[in-house]
Amino acid sequence: MRKRCTLVGMPGSGKSTVGRQLARRLGVPFIDLDQRLEEVLGSSIRQYFEEQGEESFRQKEAQLLSDITAEEGDLVLSTGGGAVLREENRHTLKVQGGSVMYLRASPDEIYKRIRHDKTRPLLQVDNPLQRLRELYTARDPLYRASSHYVIETGRPTVSTLVNMIVMQLEMDQPPQL
Repeated sequence: MRKRCTLVGMPGSGKSTVGRQLARRLGVPFIDLDQRLEEVLGSSIRQYFEEQGEESFRQKEAQLLSDITAEEGDLVLSTGGGAVLREENRHTLKVQGGSVMYLRASPDEIYKRIRHDKTRPLLQVDNPLQRLRELYTARDPLYRASSHYVIETGRPTVSTLVNMIVMQLEMDQPPQL
C-alpha cells in the first residue's frame, strides 16, 4: 500500500496530532510543515510574521511545501492552516501530496481546542472566535479544492480519526492481482 498522505485544515483542526499518530500507525516519517518552517526560518512563525510579514512567510511556505512533496517515498505531511491560500500550493497538494485529507472542524470546535494557545499569529486578535469564523468562511472552499477527502473531526477521538484515514487510504489502493 502506498502510504503518502497530506493533512490540511484550519489551525487547531488536529493536523499535527492526527498526523503524528497516523505516521506511527503506517510506519512512515511524519513531517509537520510548520515545525520544519521554523527550523528553516530560524525563528518561530509568530516572530517571523511580526518581523517579515505574511507575504514573505507564504513564499517560504510554498517553497518548502514544493520541496517536501517532490521528494520520493511514503510520508504523512501536516500542513499549516494557511498553506492552501496560494493557488500554486493547492495544485502542489492535489498533484504531489498523495491522498490529501481535509480535517474539517467548525470554528466553535476549534475555538474550544485552542482558545488558550498564544502561538498562533492569526488568532492574536480581540475576538479570536470571530476571526476563526472569518478564516473558515474564506478557507473552507480552498481546503475542499486542495483535498481528495473530507474527514469530519467534531466528535471522534484521535485514534478513530486515524482509523478513518487508514481505511480511506486502503480503499484508494488498486486491487492486487
